[in-house]
Amino acid sequence: MEREHHLLTMQNTAEFFCAFCGEPNITFIDLSAGGQQSYIEDCQVCCRPNQLYVHVDEDTLAIEIDTEYVG
Repeated sequence: MEREHHLLTMQNTAEFFCAFCGEPNITFIDLSAGGQQSYIEDCQVCCRPNQLYVHVDEDTLAIEIDTEYVG
């Protein structure tokens, strides 16, 4: 499982690295979904599914994304 730390931008996007091929991907973060989120998103390069575990720090808007290959 890989862990990434990012600061949330005004566009509410964040980068994660595919758990299968390691390529960087951009995902949109829905702040209205809460500080703890989990969803599956396909890699934009290899099309493999990634389980994303997202934590948004409500004070700093820093986000942390853990990825896991779903296969």
